[in-house]
Parts: sequence; C-alpha cells; structure tokens
Amino acid sequence: MVEYLAHLRARGASFKLSKGGFHRISAVLTVLILVIVFSMASPAFFTVNNSMTILLQTAVIGMLGIGLTLVIITGGIDLSVGSTLALAGTSAGLLVKSGMPVLPAMLLGVLVGALCGLINGLVITKMRITPFVATLGMMMMARGLALELTGAAPVSRLGESFSVLGNGRLFRIVEQGPNGLPSVVFPGIPYPAILLLIVAVMAAYLLRRRATGKHIYATGSNEEAARLSGVMVDKTKIIAYTLSGALAGLAGMVLMSRLGTAQPNEGIMYELDAIAAAVIGGASLMGGIGNIGGTMIGAFIIGILRNGLNMSGVSAFIQQIIIGFVVILAVYIDQMRNRR
Repeated sequence: MVEYLAHLRARGASFKLSKGGFHRISAVLTVLILVIVFSMASPAFFTVNNSMTILLQTAVIGMLGIGLTLVIITGGIDLSVGSTLALAGTSAGLLVKSGMPVLPAMLLGVLVGALCGLINGLVITKMRITPFVATLGMMMMARGLALELTGAAPVSRLGESFSVLGNGRLFRIVEQGPNGLPSVVFPGIPYPAILLLIVAVMAAYLLRRRATGKHIYATGSNEEAARLSGVMVDKTKIIAYTLSGALAGLAGMVLMSRLGTAQPNEGIMYELDAIAAAVIGGASLMGGIGNIGGTMIGAFIIGILRNGLNMSGVSAFIQQIIIGFVVILAVYIDQMRNRR
C-alpha cells in the first residue's frame, strides 16, 4: 500500500512538472510567433538595433514583474509599484539636484522604494487589511507625494552622470567609416538589460535555494499549514513586499536615468504590465505558484508586443486596448488552470 501511494505521488509530481513545462513552452512559442508576425509587418523589427531596444524597454517591466512575482506567490498583490517607481525616481532626482553624488542618491531612491514596500507589508500583516486595499492606498499616497515634492514638474538638469545607468551600453563597437564619420558596428548591450539579468538570477536563487524562498511558496500554498509548520508568515509577507518595493525603486532609477529627468508622472499603469508579465509567465493569482524564468518570458512578451505595435504604427489608444485584453486573457487562463 505504501509503495502504491508513493507511486501515485511520483505520477502526480511528474504531471505537475510536465504541466509547468508545457506552460513555459507555450509562452516561448508565443514569443516566437510575435517575432515572426512583427518581422513580416516591419523589416526593421528583426534587427540588432531593435533587439537591443526591446531589451532596454523590457528591463523596467521585468524588474517590476520580478517583485510582483514574489508578492503574487505569497497570495498577495501590489498595485503600488508604478507610483513607488515615480516616488523613488523623483526622490533620487531631487537629491542629485541638491548636490548629492548620483550613486548615493540612487541608492537612497531604492531605499525609498523599499520603505514603501515595507509599509505595505506592515499594513497588510499588522492591520489585517487586504493587499488590494493596502497597496491601492499606497499607490495614491506615493503618487501624491511625488507630485507634491516636485510641484508636478519634471526635475531636470541632473547632469550626464545621471543618465549613465539608463543609457550606457556594454561592448559598444564604433568604427570610422570611409567618409570619416563614425559608424556603429554593434550598438552594445544596454546596462538596464544586464542589471535585469543580475536581478533575475538573484531572485531565482532566493526562491529556489534559500529558506525564505521556500517560506514564500509555503505561505502562498497554504498559509495556515505554513504557520503550523513553523513558518513566520507575517515576516515572510513583509520581506516579499519590501523586495517588491525595492525593485520598483530600482526600476525607477533605470527609467528616470533613461529619460535624463525625474518625472513624477512616470510609471502610470505599469503595475498592470508587471502583473500581466507574472501571470503570463505562470504565476497564479491564487498564490503558491510562479517562477522568475516564466516572468522574464512574460515580460518579453509584453515588451515585444509594445515594440511591434509601435513599429507597425498602431496608436497608443489601441495599444492600451490590446494590453488590457492580454491582461484579462492571462487572468482567465490562470483561473481555468486553478479550476482544473
């Protein structure tokens, strides 16, 4: 009897593994289909320059998506990441404007994001307010604070060093052409893409190799069972929300650096793209399921979709309709998966 039960467990584990593998394969196929379709629509889509542009555009959504994945696995949600991005970015911009060096200012900006996430975690765990309401309140407060600090005006003249993180490139190759003018042989890998890779590897290591990651999965799978097993559920949730806020702050540094100015109105509706990236990548809004690799694939799907629609001349309003439809479809697929 014991051997039979063990056999059933093994078959169940194999089924879950193949199911997860099928989901990742389908996401990768979606990326390939989008690349083929947009390459046919615009010859300039499938070029090295545009590939680097997609990497650059995906970096911000990818960082936000990683933070959302950690929170979603616990069974929560974070609607404040877009506003946190703006508050962190404008805080760093104001510090640089006041005379602080760029690196310390950006580090403090990331800490501002982490503080927003920490407050979210404390409100959810200590005041027992649902994540939706708590993070919705933080979304409004962070946006309002960013607008108040800047007078709703961009913080400009931050210097060239402020733009290095968002616009710098590694392995950029430029040669002198026959006419004496510089010719770009290889545009280089954007710094934000390299930073995204580092963040993704660290987050995957946290989830798969550290006790905190196991506690995050346990909390989302069955909170009461996790608590009875000795998992500090409240502490785990606070860590997840703090990391989400810190990554939103880091994304704010990248985005504001790309723009060269600190914009208090940036990041609006970015939380929907991040949630879509996580859910498309396999994270379940019911909690307990998700991985960083899937979220990266989901982020690239969103990035390729936006880039391809832009190159195809689709208006920004139609793009909002399409992205909204993708969000609804991703959540519907998640619900169907949970019912089965």
